[in-house]
Amino acid sequence: MTIDAELQMAIDQVDDVARGEIARPVVRTFFDEATFTATHVVHDPDTRKAAILDSVMDFDEASGRTSFASAQRIVDYVEAEKLVVEWLLETHAHADHLSAAPWLQDRLGGKLAIGSEIRTVQGVFAKLFNEGPDFARDGSQFDLLFDDGDDFSLGDIPAVALHVPGHTPADMAYLIGDALFVGDTMFMPDYGTARADFPGGDAHRLYRSIRRLLRLPPATRVFLCHDYKAPGRDAFAWETTIGAERDGNVHVHDGVGEEEFVAMRTKRDATLGMPRLILPSIQVNMRAGHLPDPETNGQRYLKIPIDAL
Repeated sequence: MTIDAELQMAIDQVDDVARGEIARPVVRTFFDEATFTATHVVHDPDTRKAAILDSVMDFDEASGRTSFASAQRIVDYVEAEKLVVEWLLETHAHADHLSAAPWLQDRLGGKLAIGSEIRTVQGVFAKLFNEGPDFARDGSQFDLLFDDGDDFSLGDIPAVALHVPGHTPADMAYLIGDALFVGDTMFMPDYGTARADFPGGDAHRLYRSIRRLLRLPPATRVFLCHDYKAPGRDAFAWETTIGAERDGNVHVHDGVGEEEFVAMRTKRDATLGMPRLILPSIQVNMRAGHLPDPETNGQRYLKIPIDAL
């Protein structure tokens, strides 16, 4: 695979951190065991500017009640560390947890951003949930939509957004300094890779996206969105390196070819059930973490399509 201009920008950025020309960002992770989700708060140690990635709204599906104890832990940390939130970043429209980004934005500020292919996801699921014309399918629920290679900054630390489709069409990875946030694209080396059987998913594209990321320098820190404890491992984990993924990822380490990966991924995905919270999660997350508007009785509702997935 050739190194494209967008990837070269990312490689140069990691090298600049290694040389001390760019500050190394600080990352603090909050793990939600109920959804196996790692929310990361990353900040520039010099300016105290921060980003929050893939936050979690607590949701009890039996009662339909929402709460924000998980998100409050993030607020408490940001305030205690005197951080200024510039960004609330979503790696994709999650199918396993509801985003708390709007709730956090109300309390901490920052711009809410996701990849521009969220418009594709909105189009697919607007049909599934029979959304009416009032539901925008243009991504306008978010403050900013990133395309592949778009650069931004966190304080004085440069950052770049990389489109990594495959798990879904809209997945993004964010490289902030030398810290790469990959969403559901990869997991810990002993657990492997994300499924590719959701609407718009594609195992071929997932392989190519991962191999592109694995061209980054080996010392690049990699922060994952989920962990499920691989067999034989006692503790949850969410940080690794590009070098460790290249050498040891059980699904896609160096030497695994595309067709071999696709065959494995297709066979494995056929055995997986749907995520427990997929129906409420998609309806909320395609709205940038907002609940559907109240109906005429003042009550909000989430739909359950029957025999659809």
